[in-house]
Amino acid sequence: MTRLALALGLLALAGCGASDADYPALVPMETLLSDDPLTPDPAPALEARADALRARAAAIRAEQP
Repeated sequence: MTRLALALGLLALAGCGASDADYPALVPMETLLSDDPLTPDPAPALEARADALRARAAAIRAEQP
């Protein structure tokens, strides 16, 4: 019984939204399904950060007896 009341309460809240708000812009399906790489490519920045973290970890390990 409490699950039913909880479910009905959640459904009632789901319908309570600002009707004057703009609907968010959607991404076209062709863009989602394309095999084109993302722009800009985040890999170089991520690789540089990973290298810096590896160097930091190595320095911390070297300090420990």
